[in-house]
Amino acid sequence: MGRGRVELKRIENKINRQVTFAKRRNGLLKKAYELSVLCDAEVALIIFSNRGKLYEFCSTSSMAKTIEKYHRCSYAPLEANQSMHDIQNCYQEYLKLKEKVEALQRSQRNLLGEDLGDLNTTDLKQLEHQLDSSLKQIRSTKTQFMLDRLSELQRKEESLLETNNALRKKLEETDAALQSSWEAREQCVQYNHQPTQPDDFANPLQCNRNLRIGQILSLVACSLSAALEFVFVPSVQKIITKPLESISCMYGQSEWRTTDLKEVGLMPTHGAILARSR
Repeated sequence: MGRGRVELKRIENKINRQVTFAKRRNGLLKKAYELSVLCDAEVALIIFSNRGKLYEFCSTSSMAKTIEKYHRCSYAPLEANQSMHDIQNCYQEYLKLKEKVEALQRSQRNLLGEDLGDLNTTDLKQLEHQLDSSLKQIRSTKTQFMLDRLSELQRKEESLLETNNALRKKLEETDAALQSSWEAREQCVQYNHQPTQPDDFANPLQCNRNLRIGQILSLVACSLSAALEFVFVPSVQKIITKPLESISCMYGQSEWRTTDLKEVGLMPTHGAILARSR
């Protein structure tokens, strides 16, 4: 009787599995050697056991050269095919982007009112609706911007008003302080410069005659000061009036008029008032 067909499946018995692995490994290595010798073929065989142990056979002197040759022959066409596939994908993407750009350009021209002859009624209605929506959005954005700007200006106005009120209050306080200081200074000046009354002023009959004459001359000079420019010297017997600019004036000149002291009730020997109208 012949041998039955062996079912290919994992051997569950560990010992039987290891024995079978050793037999078939040796047979595979033998077949690889026979193939390389009989057919003059370059054969490389790599086997890893379930424990990770390496078994190899190479018909040439270097396994690395055989593997490198395998990589050149196997992966180079694959890389070329992959590159060609990438190029085709890029070209398809380029065509799609180009079509989108052309559609956007047509839409832009239509929004500007150009190239409307190729549009039908539905396209025109859709374009009109799109323009209305865009216009509403633009108006809404503009209104919101103006409201924001108005609110900002109102805040600035309130800030400026507060600053103005604070400055006005500070200025009023400063003016009040200066006014009080000025009034106090005036009172102090009036108090310090108040002329003292002479002892004989209360009894005019006992006053010195020359002193009475000086007082009368002072009153006359004060009455003439509104219309004349003068310099009053109470220690002398004359009141000489002159303009503010330096003018050498003499008694009896034509541009001056002489007012005798008799006009004010004094004796001629007490001098005269030389005066000139303004």
